[in-house]
Amino acid sequence: MSNDSLLYEEKNGVAWIGFNRPQSRNAMTWAMYDALEERCDRLVEDDGVHAVVLYGVGGEAFVAGTDITQFTHFSEPHDAIDYERRIDQVVGKLESLDKPTIALIEGACVGGGAALAMVCDFRYCTPSMKFGVPIARTLGNTLSITNVSRLVDMIGIARTKEVLMMAKLFGADEAHRIGLVNGVFSAQTIEDEVSAIAAEFAKRAPLTVQASKALVGRVQAHRRAAFDASDDWVTTCYMSRDFKAAVDKFVNKTTFEWAGN
Repeated sequence: MSNDSLLYEEKNGVAWIGFNRPQSRNAMTWAMYDALEERCDRLVEDDGVHAVVLYGVGGEAFVAGTDITQFTHFSEPHDAIDYERRIDQVVGKLESLDKPTIALIEGACVGGGAALAMVCDFRYCTPSMKFGVPIARTLGNTLSITNVSRLVDMIGIARTKEVLMMAKLFGADEAHRIGLVNGVFSAQTIEDEVSAIAAEFAKRAPLTVQASKALVGRVQAHRRAAFDASDDWVTTCYMSRDFKAAVDKFVNKTTFEWAGN
């Protein structure tokens, strides 16, 4: 089964989910988030699938965040809070999926794409990968506290501050060195390599795999702050003049300078 923007195929017990908007570097639309959540719900019931691989179509991006044109209507605080809740819900569905998940990353893996990749159990990339959340340079918004927690869990406090405050993007080699990705493969071989890794889960004890993932998830959930602990800053950033000007820059090619309000 497939649709225009989210592809789906099962091959030898492995589900392949493709983000398919290469003309927009696979930036996520609301429909794509909805389709991904629905697919996760279906996969829970699919005993024929033993692993899931997520990838970006086109080779230039895994996912380059949320499509910025969808922010143009934001005018009330609930728009911002509802958006972050929606992202948390979809990303959380992928994070809690009871099957091993693998992100196959080529090119840009930023913003919402970074959030999706982080909650996969394993990440493999090509040398072209750029991973980060450069919103301090682009939009002037903020992550939810849950996604900040995921970053801290993944790369530590110091590097999280580099990503969020300095808008740093990690290349493939550094990401591998710090444990952000599990391996780096060439663009020519990565699909075969990931296919082989995914196939290995058919040879593992299913209950042990499920238990291990679930118990790690319980540890992470225990350490996280309440989901609404960032609502004040989500509202402040998304309702700011800076955010509106940054969105206008992307949509209408206008110019602006950060004002801090």
